Amino acid sequence: MSAGLTRRSFIGLAAATAVGACVGGAGLAFAGPADVLRPPGGQDEAALIGACLKCDRCRSVCPTGVVSVAQVEDGLLRARTPVLNFHRGWCDFCGKCQQACPTGALGPFDPSRDKLGVAVVQPDRCLSYLQTCTDCRDSCGFGALSFNEGGHPVVDAAACNGCGRCELECTALVYGAFAGGTRRGIMVEPVAAVETEGSTL
Repeated sequence: MSAGLTRRSFIGLAAATAVGACVGGAGLAFAGPADVLRPPGGQDEAALIGACLKCDRCRSVCPTGVVSVAQVEDGLLRARTPVLNFHRGWCDFCGKCQQACPTGALGPFDPSRDKLGVAVVQPDRCLSYLQTCTDCRDSCGFGALSFNEGGHPVVDAAACNGCGRCELECTALVYGAFAGGTRRGIMVEPVAAVETEGSTL
């Protein structure tokens, strides 16, 4: 009798584990593997997902072309919602995407206080670590980017609001300096990712 109960308990535990694994996998597929960079006012991920109609108006009115759309690999819930692609443009905080949004999924945003993300130097990609390169030097209009004595870019994470102009200006991939991958010598990363790595914001 007790052997039967033990067998049933084991089968129940195995079934519960399998269901939990399926639910967890589905959760990852729906939510996506990591944070994504959103247009101004879309930093509350839950609010954006709940309100966004995926109408594409924010992308169509963006004057710099930085607003793109998330792909399925970013998560099923995120697919076709607006994201920022700094290989195509940079954010000048003109507010047109927020004005075009019919549901308020892109809410208020103050670029002097709020952040789209934070620029992070990629030493293994940055050309200044291999040769003389200052292509991003004058790209930041917020005083967040400077160069140290070694000629390498340094980001003031507190001053950076993630506009992406430095990433757009970076020529590490543009001229084929590196084969493969999508990372440039400086990249804007989600605030949560930078905080996890221990930077001070």
